[in-house]
Amino acid sequence: MKEVVLHVYDVTNSDSEKTNNTILQINRIFKDRIGLGGIFHSAVQVYGEEEWSFGFCENGSGVFSCPIGKNPMYTYRECIVLGETECSIATVNRILRELSREWPGHSYDLLSRNCNHFCDVLCERLAVPKLPGWVNRFANAGDTAVVVAENTAVKFRQAKTEIVNASRVAYRFMAGLASKNQNPQPESPSNQSRNGPTFQGSWFKNIISNGAKPSSSESTSSHDTGTGGDESSLQNQKPSEQSTRL
Repeated sequence: MKEVVLHVYDVTNSDSEKTNNTILQINRIFKDRIGLGGIFHSAVQVYGEEEWSFGFCENGSGVFSCPIGKNPMYTYRECIVLGETECSIATVNRILRELSREWPGHSYDLLSRNCNHFCDVLCERLAVPKLPGWVNRFANAGDTAVVVAENTAVKFRQAKTEIVNASRVAYRFMAGLASKNQNPQPESPSNQSRNGPTFQGSWFKNIISNGAKPSSSESTSSHDTGTGGDESSLQNQKPSEQSTRL
């Protein structure tokens, strides 16, 4: 049995001292006072005096090691004992070789594939508990935001499809009314313009074909083909408002 230790750093690798101090302040407030988490780098130590982690590089593996607590890019914070592994040193070396191939440096992603995700995978291979939730909570919150955005996009596409389908059904219904009412009772031209199925059918047809509000030229066309009424009555119809309500 060998102890597995997590080493945690504050992420202070910005070129701006002001930014680094801001991150330190965020971590103090959200981790030390509230207990939610912060912006951290992590590395795992097992066998020997080195810690293992993951970072970005253009070529080769992103898996690297450095002396314990001595990563020069960050500010060391604390260590956490995660448990004990039954893996031998030979097994650990094999796991690290496998991870070196599986985690190329160019695959690094701040939200979905960072150093903390790597440490989670390494701990899983070593059969010890994963990182405490607060270590990677900011990235996990980012993952959640991405999922929500993707789900919203899917729902929007579904809603768009449903609107188009409803428009087709409504158009068929209005077209049916038009065929049944070929000899309607006399009424004023302005009433025909407001209520006649010819104008409504043109509006629904426009949504189906273009997915947009009817143009003024289409409204004029409907007027010219015999729906009746003067031009101002068609403009007062405000088809864009009807489209919004649908």
